[in-house]
Amino acid sequence: MIHIAKPFLGEDEKEAVCRVIESGMIASGSVVEDFNKQFSNYIDVKHGIATTSGTTGLEVALRSLNIGSGDKVLTTPFSFIASTNAIVYTGATPVFADIDPETFCISAEKIEEKLKEQQDIKALLIVHLFGQACDMDAIMKLVKKHNLLLVEDCAQAHGTAYGNRKVGTFGDAAVFSFYPTKNMTTGEGGIVVTNRDDVAERASMLINHGMKVRYYHDIVGYNYRMTNVAAAIGLCQLKKLDSFNTCRNQNAEYFNKNINNPLVKIPYKREGAYHCYHQYTVSVKDQKRDAFLKHLSDNGIGFGVFYPLSIPEQKCYEEMKLEKTFPITDKIKNEVVSIPIHPQLTQVELKTVVEVINSFK
Repeated sequence: MIHIAKPFLGEDEKEAVCRVIESGMIASGSVVEDFNKQFSNYIDVKHGIATTSGTTGLEVALRSLNIGSGDKVLTTPFSFIASTNAIVYTGATPVFADIDPETFCISAEKIEEKLKEQQDIKALLIVHLFGQACDMDAIMKLVKKHNLLLVEDCAQAHGTAYGNRKVGTFGDAAVFSFYPTKNMTTGEGGIVVTNRDDVAERASMLINHGMKVRYYHDIVGYNYRMTNVAAAIGLCQLKKLDSFNTCRNQNAEYFNKNINNPLVKIPYKREGAYHCYHQYTVSVKDQKRDAFLKHLSDNGIGFGVFYPLSIPEQKCYEEMKLEKTFPITDKIKNEVVSIPIHPQLTQVELKTVVEVINSFK
């Protein structure tokens, strides 16, 4: 079986974790502080605040921007549900704009249409999906024109860049996830990054029961702290991230050159941007995706269908009466399939994936 994802943890991660255990300081401490600094330096922002997950990071980012009950946050209907759940956690109302048919990221054109319809939208939460950057030139024009707060969900975009800037540097805040399937991992974990001192201060309090000074609680906060154990893994993984991403790009280039099945459309790559290929997501034509999935399974190729339902279609949101019709999302969700792209794929496995895909009829 060729797996869709395969985290790589080596001897250095094991040794780093052992050092933390031997120190006796396994909860949040100096190792987390080091990770915050090194990751924020990598992204090129002033502040990093590590959290327990990308999801809690998104909630903290929104709350740090004073998003709450009565506010509207515009986002994408085509993403993992965490991006919308975080909005709902704050008491704000999610509003959706359809996606771009090539990148699968939220469409700047559809954002503008929604902003004209609902002029009381306060914030925009975008998702750099599958490792592809959103159209940041167009989006930043809209952010400035409509005086919006901007949160970037970079859970799938570690190292992704738009022009000469890494994603995560455009918004008032951005959030990365370190779940095991991501381009780098801490086991579970996330981080809020920001250039705003006020957002960083509030985020640091929110993750730590609302404290600046121990046992003095200025606001109601949470226990969303990353542990030193997780941060130790993250520091090792961060050193490898660029090489991981280079390998993903090499694997993608091999697929781009060798997949030649007319029923299978390879992913679009935005010119002038760096794609970190968290996923290599193809589209299957002629309503043949189910047959394609069976073909992959029968031949031992792992795959992922991200995401079979749009977010507003999910059962948990039924009572919210959200808008559910998004023509591009409704088409794309029935066509896309992600195939293995991770750095541990061998040349033999890459060749096998290509041969299986090209043999599909």
